Amino acid sequence: MTREIEDTTSGTQARWRNWLFSQALPLWSNAGFDPGRGLYHERLDWASRPVAMDALRLMVQARQISTFCRAALDGAYDAGIQALSCLDTVKNLYHCADDQPGWVFSIAATDRPAQTKRDLYAHAFILFAYGWAIRYANRPEDRAMARQIAADIDLIFAAPNGGFMDAVPDEGVLRSQNPHMHLLEAYLVVFEATGDSFYLERAKALVDLARTRLIDPRSGLLLEFFGQDWHPLKSFGENQVQPGHLFEWSWLLRDYGRLAGCESDEADSLARSSGKLFEAGFASGCDHARCVVLDSMTDTQVILEHSARIWAQTELLRLLHTGEQIPEHAVKATLFATSFLEQFAPLSLKGGWIDHIDAEGDRLVEYMPASSLYHIYGAGRQIILS
Repeated sequence: MTREIEDTTSGTQARWRNWLFSQALPLWSNAGFDPGRGLYHERLDWASRPVAMDALRLMVQARQISTFCRAALDGAYDAGIQALSCLDTVKNLYHCADDQPGWVFSIAATDRPAQTKRDLYAHAFILFAYGWAIRYANRPEDRAMARQIAADIDLIFAAPNGGFMDAVPDEGVLRSQNPHMHLLEAYLVVFEATGDSFYLERAKALVDLARTRLIDPRSGLLLEFFGQDWHPLKSFGENQVQPGHLFEWSWLLRDYGRLAGCESDEADSLARSSGKLFEAGFASGCDHARCVVLDSMTDTQVILEHSARIWAQTELLRLLHTGEQIPEHAVKATLFATSFLEQFAPLSLKGGWIDHIDAEGDRLVEYMPASSLYHIYGAGRQIILS
């Protein structure tokens, strides 16, 4: 890396550090937290005021808990006690709240269940939150609950032909890769927190599912949706691919290889799979003139949507800042990181963000969703601390 690139990178790291550690994390643990209920707000308006919601989703609470536990571990921002207290409140309000196994999807303003369906995506994130809580505080009850969640996932969601159902009740229409991806992420975090091979074995099954079903051999791309038999939902050339998820899976395959201690041949195979997903997303799923990751394309790499969500940007940024880039990627890493702050996190929002922009860069949302912080922190810590 040349001195000029090093200087530019250092400046970008300083901007990210100031924005994330001094503005974003304080905003979302203060204005973004309801001390009366002991829960996080789902949304803030452009003036950083809470947006009233009829229901609060389990997934959002879990994401915020995990992020603040992680930030406390990193020494970036100390709101870990708040996050642990919220986790205990969430357990009391969401777990078996309708006297059935598992966690309800959301609760109403009365703290009673609002929607009682069992959602795999939400269960993945509450397991993820317990993983980071174990890393942070290592309470025995959190280890026990993580095991209970994993058992409930098998009990509630297991599909007869491999993988899991998206939700229960199941509409019987499709299977989605996305909750499986986040479940893999959760298993890896809890395995790293506990060293319990129980979680690594489940992670391996999801990696195998990805490589045999979710990644289409015709295109080499990870598809979003499938029929119940795990075949692509649509004809070749008509299936949706989200570049941001190519980057997420690329990261997770690398992380699985690191944690599993794979033999050289298997490690090389995982690295190739990870690299192909990254390369396809970076080459075809990005607008390099605007320095943004686009929302979606087909499995023949034809762009479907020129809009851009904030989470997809962060998944690319996390990969670009691994410290293993070729020089051209080091330059791109700085360009995309700088562009992110300019397009998605303007100074006027003082630690807030614009979650979704159109092809002209205009905002497509009228609020700031708390759920983005989990993605942003994952990228930001890689940019700042790597």
